Amino acid sequence: MLVVVNFVRLIKADIQGGNVVALAKAQLNTTYIIEMIDTQHEDMRDFLFTLGCYPGEKVTIISRLAGNYIINIKDARYSIDETLANAIFV
Repeated sequence: MLVVVNFVRLIKADIQGGNVVALAKAQLNTTYIIEMIDTQHEDMRDFLFTLGCYPGEKVTIISRLAGNYIINIKDARYSIDETLANAIFV
């Protein structure tokens, strides 16, 4: 339990320090490595995992329009909304 708590503190420190950003704030056409999925909703986390969106995987934002994001993961393109993009940290 102590290891998990310290890991969460480390991740929060990275987010506050500017090293990790939500995918919604990332630049277009730049490949990023997913650092973590931050959501309390298990169904949202499961959905992202079915897309292949999990820590260590590469992701690229292809386009952003009206709160919708076209992303590329594992040579496949998916459309996600802003809520999902804010749950993915790169």
